[in-house]
Amino acid sequence: MATFLVTYYGGGGPPASPEAQQQMMAAFQAWVASTGDHMIDPGAPLGPSKVVTSDGATDGQAGGGLGGYSLISAGSLDEAVSVVKSHPFIGRGGTLQVSEAVSP
Repeated sequence: MATFLVTYYGGGGPPASPEAQQQMMAAFQAWVASTGDHMIDPGAPLGPSKVVTSDGATDGQAGGGLGGYSLISAGSLDEAVSVVKSHPFIGRGGTLQVSEAVSP
């Protein structure tokens, strides 16, 4: 099984009301449970960031909009994609990128 990094883009941020936040968390936890043995690390939302280049560090995000991550395992990229297709983040207008971690 390979490891895949799932990165989250967009999605409009967390809901304002506590009830909506609870619903969002319940949907995420249900998705995590549905992944079974594929889940390595459910990850976390990401806060402020800095972009580091040879010229130094600046506020902001490289490429813009990275909002969180998860780590899953799967036998192939296509299988990893099938694991995340039901992620509730997509239903909130977000986009997920699935990238295979390549062993050196």
